[in-house]
Amino acid sequence: MSELDKILAYNASFVDAEQYAAYQTNKYPERKLAILSCMDTRIVELIYAALGVKNGDVKMIRNAGAVVSHPWGSVMRSLLVAVLELRVEEIMVIAHFDCGMRGLTAQAMLDAAQARGIPADRIETLRHAGIDLDGWFTGFDNVEQSVRHTV
Repeated sequence: MSELDKILAYNASFVDAEQYAAYQTNKYPERKLAILSCMDTRIVELIYAALGVKNGDVKMIRNAGAVVSHPWGSVMRSLLVAVLELRVEEIMVIAHFDCGMRGLTAQAMLDAAQARGIPADRIETLRHAGIDLDGWFTGFDNVEQSVRHTV
């Protein structure tokens, strides 16, 4: 059984037993706070515990490195929706040391893509279309500077 199948089976029993009831809340964050955080698996539950927040308190937006990489990208759209429609009044950017984006190079990502079967000519097609893969895939060297840049 695949992980997806296991999760779907678990979810079906979760719904059947109405276990979701303990987590129900409305769409507005109680603390009027949005948090942009890294998607690192080590901090999924840790961040809630470390900040003393629970389900319904905040809008949590996660991506690789807790970075706003484009002013018109999906992270900025999510933050704008949070502020303009969901009553968020404050935004926190929370990064962490030992982040996988720290020191990440575009070349390493492109090499991994090719190792997974993406042909080099497809990558070049993206570059010729004006997509800055080097900028898009490159991480950061300094966590504090990355947060300042995102803010």
